[in-house]
Amino acid sequence: MEAPANRVDAAKKGNSHRHQTEVSFLLVYHQGLSSSRPDVVVIGNDSVDSGFHRASSVLIVENERNFYQYRDMLNFTGAALGRRLALSQCDVVLGGGNRVTRAAILDWLAGYKDVFCAFDYDAGGLQMFSTISASLGDKARFVQPTDWQPWQGHFCKIPDSTERFTKAIALAEGLGFVSLAEAFRATGKFMEQEMILDE
Repeated sequence: MEAPANRVDAAKKGNSHRHQTEVSFLLVYHQGLSSSRPDVVVIGNDSVDSGFHRASSVLIVENERNFYQYRDMLNFTGAALGRRLALSQCDVVLGGGNRVTRAAILDWLAGYKDVFCAFDYDAGGLQMFSTISASLGDKARFVQPTDWQPWQGHFCKIPDSTERFTKAIALAEGLGFVSLAEAFRATGKFMEQEMILDE
């Protein structure tokens, strides 16, 4: 079957998910907000519509609960990096699964000096980071504790398959995250991002 020309064409052929949308929406917390409601950035293939000046750094948070508690996530990220982080120097973006690995979004993220990635500690989170890192290079940083030993009790998610588990170990080692790979091996499990806020 011929590849779809766009998402509408893909829908006519029975699967709109075979083609990416021409526009993406990102929820963002930034220093210019006057309430607890995040702002929206509209990113098209050739355009970006945002109503704020971006900070020098951005923290991408994978899930909604942790995103809403962005102050705690900034504190966790700052502790992991060994420096204080606040909205004055770091915007916070809702990653929402693989959405942040789309080419147009990666192009927008490239405008930041530092891109901190707070994802689940599993094969999916590591794969997302690997994709972002391949595009953005050294400006992409995976947010993780310097010492995984105190966190091992938080590794509660049983991998879906042995293949996913071995993939996570291989990705962690390939990215140089040896202590995370050791935590996977020691526990036989993954750690979801929500566990960060239960500390």
